[in-house]
Amino acid sequence: MEFNKLVRDGIPAKIERNGEKAFTHIAGDKEYEEALTQKLKEEVDEFLATPCVEEAADILEVLHAICDLRGVDLSSLEQVRQEKLEKRGGFSQRIILERTEE
Repeated sequence: MEFNKLVRDGIPAKIERNGEKAFTHIAGDKEYEEALTQKLKEEVDEFLATPCVEEAADILEVLHAICDLRGVDLSSLEQVRQEKLEKRGGFSQRIILERTEE
């Protein structure tokens, strides 16, 4: 079976324990960045299809990897999120902007 996608670090060993042979390679920087982008889309689609904490955790794991790759400190990310929350609010009020007029 062909996959050609980024998988969690423990997946090849799990495949081998199940009696199959896993063929893998280590992605270079460019391939890794592209694979993370695809993985983020995949995980978001899975969450939208089945909204649960496990799927949300998968999105968060990919986001952590993207931040690590790009040198974004997670505490800085949280600080910026908090600042934006304080300045512009979050989404808890469920506001839908229909249009604006001059």
